[in-house]
Amino acid sequence: MGGGLGWIQIVRLALVQTALGAMLVLTTSTMNRVMVVELALPAMLPGALVGLHHALQMLRPRFGHGSDGGRRRTPFIIAGMAVLALGAIGASGATALMGISPLLGSLAAIAAFTAIGVGVGSAGTNLLTLVATHVAEERRGPAATLIWIMMIAGFVVTTGVAGAVLDPYSPQRLIVVTTIVCAVAFLLSLLAVRGVEGHEAHLSDRRDARPKATFRVALAEVWREGPTRRFTVFIFISMLAYSAQDLVLEPFAGLTFAMTPGETTLLSSAQHGGTVVGMVLVALLGWLLASRVRGILLILCVVGCFGSAATLAALAASGAYVAVFPLRACVFALGFFNGVFAIAAIAMMMSLARQGTAGREGVRMGVWGASQAVAFGLGGFLGTVGVDVATLGLGAGNVAYQIVFAVEAALFILSAALVLRVVAARGAEVTPNSDEHLGHRAVEKVMPA
Repeated sequence: MGGGLGWIQIVRLALVQTALGAMLVLTTSTMNRVMVVELALPAMLPGALVGLHHALQMLRPRFGHGSDGGRRRTPFIIAGMAVLALGAIGASGATALMGISPLLGSLAAIAAFTAIGVGVGSAGTNLLTLVATHVAEERRGPAATLIWIMMIAGFVVTTGVAGAVLDPYSPQRLIVVTTIVCAVAFLLSLLAVRGVEGHEAHLSDRRDARPKATFRVALAEVWREGPTRRFTVFIFISMLAYSAQDLVLEPFAGLTFAMTPGETTLLSSAQHGGTVVGMVLVALLGWLLASRVRGILLILCVVGCFGSAATLAALAASGAYVAVFPLRACVFALGFFNGVFAIAAIAMMMSLARQGTAGREGVRMGVWGASQAVAFGLGGFLGTVGVDVATLGLGAGNVAYQIVFAVEAALFILSAALVLRVVAARGAEVTPNSDEHLGHRAVEKVMPA
């Protein structure tokens, strides 16, 4: 691959994630609100539709395997973005139809959100695989940060622009705005990926690729790799801990610290601000220290896990010190360590994707992407269930929240132990005669920046 993709090409790939976020956020926020508020439908309806989108991420390994055969990721990215755009436009039409016939609208929404899940799975899996296989090691940490932040930028820009033009609301206006956003986003993604995956790199990858195997065989080969299995478990456990706080933090602050809705919203803003700071720090440290500090991203990933555990433990104990506890600072620190952990883990994912059975990068990335998506969707739900169950058993809401935070802290500590085992296992299993020819340097290179 030579020196890999340059920064301009990395930014272009990040723009694809911006386009993906722009289309996705309309379905998970704007249409969610319309269903519940304007149409007065049960909140479980949009919740179930979003859950369907997350469940379909289990197809990610299949999408990765599809591109492993020809070693070309770009067609799968473009096809995924097209399906996502059609799904989002279809979801706006289905939402409008719900105002006339809730049953027909709901059935149409199921089809639309199925397309959304398929589109996100295909485009997202192959975009990350393309970055993993075409970006030099020292740039993967900054690339992961850029891709993540650009997706958030897609959320912010789209909700801001759409919010300004959707009033006064009408179903027709929702369809028109969604169609324009999806058309612009799809065109942006087409221009962004054009020529990035060059012909020369394509031929190089084809020479290195193994003969095409069936998906079942390829998945079995990948799952037999001990480090791949352990990393899958690490992703699942850590993302459960990462996402379980999403739906419980603001209610906890309101119940325990008597905060108003406006104050708890500002608290969430502080958490997200800390997350962005943590992500940027990982990118900078990974870039500056990659050649000087061995395993820098492993160190940062473990620090992120332990830091998240410490702040969650502090939140669990905060009920006894309400008058003096620095809640805003603690929540900012939680976001910061979450950001450090998340970006370090994604960069590690990109590195490990190329280590193991040759020609299976897409399947490997798909397995991890599916684990991440399912855990993320499940985490928020289990967090709220945990609060309800603890409240029924203890009869005190604030104590129930504290128990959930304590469980999350324990999951992050377990995650740190799991990621260390992944590195140790990779160092033990890769030999000088393996496909990667890394020998004992595997532990050093498993966490490049």
